[in-house]
Amino acid sequence: MLEHAYAVVLAGGYGERFWPASTMRRPKQLLSLLGERTMLEMAVDRLAGLIPPERVLVLTSADLVAATVERSRDLPPGNVIGEPTRRDTAAAVALACAVVKARDPEGVFCVVTADHVMGDLEIFRQTLAEGLLVAAADDVLITIGITPTWPSTAFGYVEAGEPFEAPGDVVFRRVTRFVEKPDAQTAAGYLASGDFSWNSGMFIWSVNALSDAFRIHAPALAAMIDALVPDVDTDDFPAAIAAAFEPLEKISIDYALMERADNILMAEGIFAWGDVGSWPEVAEHLPTDEHGNACRGSVESIDSTNNIVLSEGRLTALIGIEDLVIVHTDEVTLICPKSRAQDVKHLVTKLRAGGRWDSVL
Repeated sequence: MLEHAYAVVLAGGYGERFWPASTMRRPKQLLSLLGERTMLEMAVDRLAGLIPPERVLVLTSADLVAATVERSRDLPPGNVIGEPTRRDTAAAVALACAVVKARDPEGVFCVVTADHVMGDLEIFRQTLAEGLLVAAADDVLITIGITPTWPSTAFGYVEAGEPFEAPGDVVFRRVTRFVEKPDAQTAAGYLASGDFSWNSGMFIWSVNALSDAFRIHAPALAAMIDALVPDVDTDDFPAAIAAAFEPLEKISIDYALMERADNILMAEGIFAWGDVGSWPEVAEHLPTDEHGNACRGSVESIDSTNNIVLSEGRLTALIGIEDLVIVHTDEVTLICPKSRAQDVKHLVTKLRAGGRWDSVL
């Protein structure tokens, strides 16, 4: 295991696109969508052998701390840290930096998330390990770019330039720019060029390099780190976080820092990776019958094809339907075309605004 190495798992979302299975009381990272383990547990499991449990932090919403501790029994309870207000990933990363810096001023840490699916785990861990070594030795901020296998329009991209010499087998390159989700023609060009990778949202850096970068590009977050360090691991820490978060701008780490700094490297990620953002992405990891129906739970069908069905504690029967998402929970049944799965989030927003269905949100 690497000396001074930490890992931060971002697990603060509510997963509105996975409603009704995912709710504010039981969000997607605490669900067993893909197997017996929750997505959070799977994210922590992937770090085994690389980062010891006492150096793995989980950042979540303050109201989910108790439930997250329950699902993180291998970690010290004090390593589950609650964000009182949603301020996006820049604030979450700065909060994690304050904790690592207080515990280990020489610390380096990777940032992963609880809603990714990984394959080739040995290669994934090797990528993190070599990235942590580079981050410990150089004043750099590292993003992990996934080698694309098809011209996706669902992901942002990272354009990489000249190689950065580092020991080991992982390829590091200096980042030229980050680009937003492209149209199909642009994505095809990116794939053909060989210089573009999917933006995974995973990062590696030292606390010193990250603090210095925040000081230049996001001074409010640098000031928050400095203010929080003395209170880490004290009874005053939750109140200090609440006071620090309240005035912060809601902004992602990409916009706040990665698109502005000039010391960005990309580690080429050649492991299998998926960002599970909606029901169709979950379906890619579920058992599929001979008619293309991806099912979890008890399902029987006649003349039905290419459906996604999750049926908790009951039988769901299909006759002559296709291309639907059907999710049964104890209180809610969701039915929608697969092509409209992204709109589940908008439905949740509508229900929340109406104020009549709080018990199922």
